Amino acid sequence: MSSGCRSRALSVCLGLVALVTACSRRPNEANGGTVTPSQNAVTMEEDRRKNEAAIRDLVDRLVKAVRAKDLDGVMSAYAPDLVAFDIVPPLQYVSAESYKKPWRAVFELYEKPLQYEVRDLSITASDDVAFSHSLNLLTGTMKNGRKTDLWLRFTACYRKIDGKWLIAHLQASVPVDMGTGKALLDLKP
Repeated sequence: MSSGCRSRALSVCLGLVALVTACSRRPNEANGGTVTPSQNAVTMEEDRRKNEAAIRDLVDRLVKAVRAKDLDGVMSAYAPDLVAFDIVPPLQYVSAESYKKPWRAVFELYEKPLQYEVRDLSITASDDVAFSHSLNLLTGTMKNGRKTDLWLRFTACYRKIDGKWLIAHLQASVPVDMGTGKALLDLKP
């Protein structure tokens, strides 16, 4: 390779390195357009906190909607392509639209007030995906007079869609006695 070719190749390589370096930095006016590793860590931590707070807000709105028996409010928490594994059949619900059916049934079964509580909520969030787990309590009186006090194990996966956090996947479960095959509905945290 001639020295001219080597010189052009070196210039192209240096240009690519500069481009990659520039694209991997966040602008920051106080630091001449670059971010130090410690500033980046602070920004990432702030972003994580904001995402977790937004998800807590989503969960709070969902709880309020359940208590109010507000089907539209409940459904507003779910992504259109939701996949839900709930405690009621079938094995899975694929789409938020299909997941209206069990919520409608719950609201028709219970008198007001319907109580719903989320306990020990733990959230892990990144920029556009997150997950949480909690123990959720559904308490109320059915229209037939029967009182319920049901604890569920709940895990949810979230996606940020158009800047808004939505539940993309969930699993609700209750423990089962493996010997009898019966759900253990009287357990408490």
